Amino acid sequence: MKNRWQTIGLLLILTGFMFSFSSCLKDSCDGSTTFIRFNPIYKTVDEIRQDIQILPARSLKNPGKIYYYKDHIIVNELREGLHIIDNTDPTNPLNVSFVQILGNVDMAVKGDMMYVDNYIDLLTIDISDPRNPVVQNRANDVFSSLSLHQELGHLVYYEQTEETVEIECSDPRWGSVSFWERGGAFFDLNSSSAPTSNTNGSSALPSGVAGSMARFAIYNDFLYTIDNFDVDVFDITTVSDPALENTFSVSWDIETLFPYEDKMFIGAASGMYIYDLANASNPTYLSKFEHARACDPVFVKDNYAYVTLRDGTPCEGFANQLDIIDITSLTNPTLVKSYEMANPHGLSIKGNHIYICDGASGLKVYNLEDVEDLDLTDRVKNFDTYDIISIPGKDIALVVGKDGLYQFDTSDPSDLKEISSIDINR
Repeated sequence: MKNRWQTIGLLLILTGFMFSFSSCLKDSCDGSTTFIRFNPIYKTVDEIRQDIQILPARSLKNPGKIYYYKDHIIVNELREGLHIIDNTDPTNPLNVSFVQILGNVDMAVKGDMMYVDNYIDLLTIDISDPRNPVVQNRANDVFSSLSLHQELGHLVYYEQTEETVEIECSDPRWGSVSFWERGGAFFDLNSSSAPTSNTNGSSALPSGVAGSMARFAIYNDFLYTIDNFDVDVFDITTVSDPALENTFSVSWDIETLFPYEDKMFIGAASGMYIYDLANASNPTYLSKFEHARACDPVFVKDNYAYVTLRDGTPCEGFANQLDIIDITSLTNPTLVKSYEMANPHGLSIKGNHIYICDGASGLKVYNLEDVEDLDLTDRVKNFDTYDIISIPGKDIALVVGKDGLYQFDTSDPSDLKEISSIDINR
């Protein structure tokens, strides 16, 4: 009898415990969670094709990619347009004009003609007078949007905001790290998981210098642009009137273009692709170097390709490193060595030194004499870096980041000196 009552008592205790545990569990899952909300942004064709406005110079607020052409710096203001900066005197750069172009992210220049994206269109703008740019041409519908809504128009990107959401246990969203909302908004605990976008030589005429994050590239008389998993090839023999010559498919995750000599190096989240440009209108695939999934700008010099991998991006990677790849055999690239980094982005090489924008860790400089044992020669801290251009023929590096646009004297790679800056004014 005693054992029977002991058993009954134990069952009652366990039942009470389970009830209590259930109540605690219910209490613990009724609450709020802070998500990153990605709101779909739609644009009608009329909104996209508004007249391009040439405005007075304005402050940098949210700078993106950079470009250098004929003593001028062109800085993208993300999805708003382009700042044109006179850099004749690098110690005193002058912001001279702003070209308002909705949806703009990328640019390239040849023969005073600047090619820029305007959401789904490609614009050609004459910048022979940087203070008074003139639109010369618009190529319609050359870039893909994410989707097309019959009433709202083209889904062109997702705007990121932070939002706290109340979620109860009975809600199907309980415990989810991400979910879609009716109306098209996407919620995620990680800001790196934004829905993927589908968008976005021998010639006598001079072209400019792009940073390593570029999705536009010029080789001889051709302009190459990334559009989803394709690369579009435009004939720019007539520089004011680009003509779509060809489109070739590479991979759904391609991100950056880097032409070097007669080859094109294409950075993708899953690796680096190499194409031969002997037939520039129809490049030939040579090989792919595969790496851990991460965003990866590429810079090439001599027999090596330098690739930075980073996490915290839409590429969903976990690596933060510099990969050095031997490309002596273009059909069989091989990894030489990987170097740990904080959160590397753009990179450039000047002489025998590599300059790496290592996110919030600052700008780092390494000696490349021995690629298997890189020597850190200098590091500029206390600013968040994104991309860099070494100006040809000058000991000057342009660096853009969250805090603004900087220029450094690189005559001594072991002791960089800031010579000027243009701050952010939000």
